[in-house]
Amino acid sequence: MDLTPVAAAVKAYTPAPEQALVGGLDGADRTARSTAFWNASSQSADVAILPNKEQWDAKAHDMAGSDGFVGGAVDTIKDSIVGAQYVLNARPDWRALGASPEWAREFQQVVESRWRLSAESIECHFDRARKLTFTDQIRLGVGLGVVSGEVVMTSEWLDRVGRPFNTCFQLIAPERLCNPHDAADTQNLRGGVSMDNSGEPLSYHFRQAHKSDARIGDMRAWEWKEVPARMPWGRKRVIHIFDQILPAQTRGVSATVSVLKEMRMTQRLREVELQAAVLGATYAAAIESELPPETIYEQMGQSQGSNGVRQFMSMLAEYYGEAGAVKLDGVKIPVFAPNTKLKFYQPQDRTGMAAYEQGLLRHIAARLNLSYEEFTRDYTNTNYSSARATMLQTWRAMQGRKKKFADRQATEMYTLWLEEQIQRGEVPLPPGFDKWDFYRGLNREAMSRCSWIGASRGQIDELKETQAAVARIKAGLSTHEDEIARLGGDYREVFEQALREQQERAAAGLVFPDLDAKAAPAIQSGNAPNEP
Repeated sequence: MDLTPVAAAVKAYTPAPEQALVGGLDGADRTARSTAFWNASSQSADVAILPNKEQWDAKAHDMAGSDGFVGGAVDTIKDSIVGAQYVLNARPDWRALGASPEWAREFQQVVESRWRLSAESIECHFDRARKLTFTDQIRLGVGLGVVSGEVVMTSEWLDRVGRPFNTCFQLIAPERLCNPHDAADTQNLRGGVSMDNSGEPLSYHFRQAHKSDARIGDMRAWEWKEVPARMPWGRKRVIHIFDQILPAQTRGVSATVSVLKEMRMTQRLREVELQAAVLGATYAAAIESELPPETIYEQMGQSQGSNGVRQFMSMLAEYYGEAGAVKLDGVKIPVFAPNTKLKFYQPQDRTGMAAYEQGLLRHIAARLNLSYEEFTRDYTNTNYSSARATMLQTWRAMQGRKKKFADRQATEMYTLWLEEQIQRGEVPLPPGFDKWDFYRGLNREAMSRCSWIGASRGQIDELKETQAAVARIKAGLSTHEDEIARLGGDYREVFEQALREQQERAAAGLVFPDLDAKAAPAIQSGNAPNEP
């Protein structure tokens, strides 16, 4: 069979190599009108970020401090992740340590009790400046993660009379992490971070005061201090957390960078709208004269540019003050001076501007991983289904940010505090262990393994969502620990408190059938439930 005609037809419909890329990959086409002048440069992360970071951070901080929507979004993220108190849930890996569940339970109880007293003490032992509690530090870190894209803090050793432990921390403004004397970046010194050829940080260079502090006479703004990343035995000195979006990235970048222009435009739009509203409310109507200015000047015997208009206005005021209104069936009819008329100013329809502002706000909310309703506090067009959908979407985003920033910062601080507690002999160790075993193998990770309980997810319909939680527990799809943590609580504390209340009700002779029917065995034994 002769296939020559078929081959010729196929060849005729086969696109040329340069045409084969047009379509789904035509974004690089230099002949299309929409992309002809679009020249995007290919740069490494540090080349793209470091020269602009200071200005990005300054603009982001300015918007967070001066714009209600942006500042409210930062507070919403703090409240959605951390809440009022960030609670430790110590979960040592007793299997990796070769220990027993009984030891893990004792370790957990002792460590959590000591941590709770230390972290939330009004003496603020965790803060080098003695201003912030542990939860306050985590909230501040989350806010810095949103605005600056990174959290920088140092681990300090403060040996002072009256302190229960020496470990403390100092949060540092990311702008203070910079090259000594503002020198240019090099291969091994970038953005204030000294690193080896593989990119591992070796030390950090901190300006001893913010650059702007020189205006108030603090000359430490021109002094730098180099802090090693770790102590010789591995203890961290600097905690640097940022969301790495590209390989070989040294510093973090704010999530607001891509919407800074929209933030500024929205702020200016509201300013213009406010000015227009004030102007519209100031002048509701005006009296206009049909006479041209030249005629007015001539009648008043004045030349153009003198006080003719002022005298004309005085004459009108005198006329209206002496003129009486005509009444028709009790209704007043105003009398105007000759050649004058009353003109009313109708308020302009600004629906289009409101829709434009809404579009800008939706764009900003999407980049901050917040729903439009939560970002603007506008729930006027929201029903139960849409509210729950947006809440779940925001919750997923907040959990990712919680894991990256809040949990990481809290775990780093907890590990350093736990190291000192073990060296002091304040917490129980597995049988056969001494304080130096903390540094062997993966023992550090196994002992400091934990999770963190932050803000409650919240409930829109408490009855339905509580029934769903009970159904998940009954079906074995969830646990009391998980469900109570979603409400911002620690299940062990809830169980202990519930048992205490049940025992006190029984001692007082109070009977609540729905509550006490399942609690009889626990009340009789007098023991708190064991950890699942």
